[in-house]
This record gives sequence, C-alpha cells and structure tokens, in this order.
Amino acid sequence: MRTTLLVYIVLIKGAMTSNNNIFLSNNYSEPKPCLNYCDDHFPQTGYPLKSRILDVMLKTPMYQFEKPTPNIFASFKDNYELPKEFKGPLKEYDFIIVGAGSAGSVLASRLSEGKQVSVLLLEAGQGEAILTGVPILAPMLQRTNYVWPYLMEYQPGVCMGMENGRCFWPRGKAVGGTSVVNYMIYTRGFKEDWDRIAAKGNYGWSYDDVIPYYIKSERAKLRGLNKSPWHGKDGELSVEDVPFRSKLSKAFMDAAKLLGQRQVDYNSPDSFGSSYIQATISKGIRASSARAFLHNNKKRKNLHILTNSRVTRVIIDPYTKTAIGVEFEREGKMYNITARKEVILSAGPIESPHLLMLSGIGPRDHLQSMGIDVIQDLRVGESLYDHISFPALAFTLNATRLTLVERKLATLDNVVQYTQYGDGPMSSLAGVETLGYIKTEVSDEPGDYPDIELLGSCASLASDEGDIVARGIRMADWLYNDVYRPIENVESFTILFMLLHPKSKGHLKLKSKNPFEQPNLYGNYLTHPKDVATMIAAIRYILRLVDTPPYQKYGATLHTKKFPNCMSYQFNSDAYWECAIRTVTSTLHHQIATCKMGPPQDPEAVVDPELRVYGIKKLRVIDSGVIPQTIVAHTNAPAIMIGEKGADLIKRTWGLL
Repeated sequence: MRTTLLVYIVLIKGAMTSNNNIFLSNNYSEPKPCLNYCDDHFPQTGYPLKSRILDVMLKTPMYQFEKPTPNIFASFKDNYELPKEFKGPLKEYDFIIVGAGSAGSVLASRLSEGKQVSVLLLEAGQGEAILTGVPILAPMLQRTNYVWPYLMEYQPGVCMGMENGRCFWPRGKAVGGTSVVNYMIYTRGFKEDWDRIAAKGNYGWSYDDVIPYYIKSERAKLRGLNKSPWHGKDGELSVEDVPFRSKLSKAFMDAAKLLGQRQVDYNSPDSFGSSYIQATISKGIRASSARAFLHNNKKRKNLHILTNSRVTRVIIDPYTKTAIGVEFEREGKMYNITARKEVILSAGPIESPHLLMLSGIGPRDHLQSMGIDVIQDLRVGESLYDHISFPALAFTLNATRLTLVERKLATLDNVVQYTQYGDGPMSSLAGVETLGYIKTEVSDEPGDYPDIELLGSCASLASDEGDIVARGIRMADWLYNDVYRPIENVESFTILFMLLHPKSKGHLKLKSKNPFEQPNLYGNYLTHPKDVATMIAAIRYILRLVDTPPYQKYGATLHTKKFPNCMSYQFNSDAYWECAIRTVTSTLHHQIATCKMGPPQDPEAVVDPELRVYGIKKLRVIDSGVIPQTIVAHTNAPAIMIGEKGADLIKRTWGLL
C-alpha cells in the first residue's frame, strides 16, 4: 500500500514537472530570417469603402475613430497576445492548430480546458473589430482585410456579369474566420444529410451522433422554442431571432403558407418548411466563433494565440510519415515549432488542402509537376462542391417604408437605436430575414427533401445604390448601371435562392509551390444540366410566391429590364433565365469536400471518420472541408459542430476526456 502510494506521488510530481517545463523561458522558439518567397508576400490593403450608413456611424461618439486610420474596420479590434510572462512562442506544444476560424476557435477552446495540455493556435488574420459586429455591414466586409480575396479561375459561361468575368470567393481571414464576415445564418443540415453521410461508412456522423454537439455549443433565445429539446441553453454560441423584421418578412411567411409551406423550426428534425431566420447574434451584435469560444479564454496560460501568422507547411518526417510540427511566417520571420501530440489543420476548405499539398500530401502527378516531394498520394482538392445563388431578381413596390433603403436608414436615430438597444434596421442581416426549403418540380429525391433554399429579404441590389452588395460580389459596372440604377429611387426587394445539391463538381490545385500564392480554384459551376434546370425552377417558384396576395397588396412587380448580354432571348423564357443565371453566378461561401472524409474504401477520401489524414500519423483536418457531400446548410454551424466533435475525438485518443 505504502509502495503504491509512493509510486503514485512520484508519477504526479513527474507529470507536474513535465507540464511546467514547457513554460520555461529557455524553451522559446528561435526565429530565422524569411528567405524564400518572402519578397512576394505583400500585406493586403482594404478596398475603398463607400457607405452612407458608415458615414453616419462615424459621426457618433460610439464609433469615433481617428481620421488617419487607413482601414476603419481594423479599429478597436480584439487583441490576442501571449500571456504577460511569455516573450514569444515556445519551441513545442502538445497541439498546434492552424486556423482560428469557425472550427479552430472551438477546438482551441475545448483542448485547452483544464490546462492538461498546451495549445498553439495560429491565425493568418487579426482579431475582429467593433464594426465587424454590426450585422447590416456584413456585405461590406467582403471588401476589407478580413477576407482572403480568392478569385475562381476564369470559366466561360458563368459570372459573366462580374468584374473581368471571374467569380469572387472571399473567405474569412480573422480570428473567427468566416464567422466574422458571413451573414450569420445558423442552419445545421437536415437529418437525411447526416444519416446519408454516416451510411456511406462515416461512422459517428449520423444525425443522432452530431446533434448533441450542436446543442452543446448553443445558447438559444428563440421565440416559441424555449422548451425545445433541439436547442441548447447553456452553450457559448448565441443563437437568436433577428431583432429587426420588416413587413415583407411576414409577407414571405404568409405567401409560403398559401403555397403549402408549413412554418417549422428548421433546426429540428422536422425541418421542411419556412421560418424566420435563426442567427448567430447576441443582442443585435454578431456572435462569431471567436467571440463565443476564444475571447473569454485568451488569457489561459496553456493557450497561445498568434495572429498575423501565416503557416507555410506542415513539417512531416518522410520516413515515418509523422507530422512533427509546422513552419510559419510572422512579421517577416520564420518559425519552426514542434507538436508533441498532433498538428490539426482548421484553415478552412481552401487553405487546409492548400497546406496539405504544399507539405507533400496530395495527388502524386500534380505535386511532382510542382516540384514537391510526395510523402502521401491522396486526392486532396479533387472534390469541391459549393452552394451558388442568383441574387439578381428585383421586385419593385408601390408602397414606402417596406424595405431597407440605405439613404433613408442612414440616420443618427437608427445608429442610436442600435447602439443603445441592439435593434432597429442596423441589426438586420443586411436585409435577409426569412428562409424556406422547397422541392422543385425537377427534383428526383424521395420525400420532403429540398433542392432549393429560399432567402426572403427586404432589400435588392439597388437598395444601396450599388455601393455595398453589388461591390461585395464584384458585379461589373456595365451590368449594375444598366439594370439596377434606374430603380434606385423606387423601393425594391429580392428573394434569392441557394442551389442546395449541385451536381457540378469543382476542384482546386496549386498555382505554384509559393505558399503565399493562392491556389487555382475551379468551381465548374453549371456544367451539369440538372443544376441549370433546378435554378430555373427556383425562379419560377419565386415568381409564383410573389404573385400571391401577401406580396401583391404592396404592388410587388418583377423588374423586367433585360440584362444587356441576354438581349437575344425572350424575357422570362427558360433561355433568358439561364443566361441571367450565368451572368450573376454568386457563391454563398460554402465550399466543402476538398479534404473529403470517407472510409478506407472511398478512393477520394483524404481523412477517415475520425478526421485523421490517411497514411500520416499525428495529423488531422478539422473544418468544413471534410464534409463529404452537399448538405442543406450554411456551413458555419456545421463547422462549429465539427470543431466540437473533433475536440472529443482528440481527447479520446489522448485520454483527456
């Protein structure tokens, strides 16, 4: 008994000594000069911003910024620094997480709980600023330093109405990732989505498996759902109703009911129908993943968060095929840091596969063509699906004060209303208010499984005179000026839609082995005829929806100005709508499957159902890029869930539960 007790004491002391040693001052990583490609790495600068709302905000005491500030969206930002007693990053940590986005923020928070292990979280961007929290400014954020300004490679026949004919794919570059710049819509996916994923050999990913993780994160305050078993009450992530609702939101709900739609809680198993949007906001302020999971935990001594840190590769032992650590650039210097337990890529569906390939993990022929030594031949980046939209329909009204017209809502009263009470039009998700799932007539799916998501709004591309939303998607001036400028003085709105299950499959490749150069992105949008047919069917449904009494009492009328490049087609014909869709082909920023999860027999799988990279020890990918097939969801909530589940998978591996 005494011997056992002594052994136990020694083990405890040894563990404590081992844990304390990682924080010794002589354990710091020594930076080296940045020699390769560093001359090609220039800081990104924000695009010129023009907004009446912003102008009024900047005149109020709450948003008084110094005039010389080059980018006001960087003012009063959340700072992430090492704890005071640390002079720099350490040589090694138990876990290194690359990317502090929707998944990475959760992962870092969960792994650093209890102080059992040390965690390094590396983020290429910066902390979110006070203005990023204002919901109505969401589309403006796509023109700031808070995004990676990715451009899809030129593809004939799509994005014809965008600048230089190229689709714009902005992704979040911030602590909080895309949850800092998105439209805050909280959707989890249908029960069928996750059950289908599990049925293909992805054990542990059925709806019953993942729903507890959604609930764990959530702190819901939703009207009429206080007693719902499908929502969490004690989590960190605030999910609330949008404080502002226009009369058009009720028109959408009433019109949907007339067309046979039920009002549902779309984040429950009974999700086929329509609803007011559930959003990741807290009292009218954006609730990013960083705000929810990192802000209150950033002073933990065992959690080190480094911003403006660009990871350039995962360091892998080519003989044992084991991830050893990472190399990253920060402030013009290079660091190599070791992970004792695991390296986790949570850099998102574009940067995670980018880093894998730079590190020698990817398609053999492609890596060899880039001069990269192949460590593991996997089909990284060969699957890519994206949700696309058509935000270009416009309906005019014969009534006033129904829509968000920028020049009218840019008032001191609205700013004060928002600042004091967190509501009013500035708490709107840039006009998006309602959501409905439909199954079009061209669907061949059984049962109530949707192929289109409708998004009702109280604004159109003309509502801000082309300064914000059209600029945010990089619409070309020739298109905006011809079609939308004529209705700037009339109240107008749109109902946009999301193609939920595109058949067209994209991919991504390295442009070069320069880690600072964006990869080549190929959306292959609308290459499958079913996608075109489904989108045209969605437009037909929207026209029927707006033709119902709830909208007609406001005189809702389709704006019939033809797109200049579609003049040869009869307006409202299928051929015309196909031309229009190919002109304004807009991403909803939901790229998935680039690091596809799958069982060993899936030839396209990059990670297994426990998110471990096939053939490489101590390396996982934990972000939305692992989602193997299209789901009925905006991908922020699924990414957070993946972070939650991934943390448990890691803890179970290392006996930390």
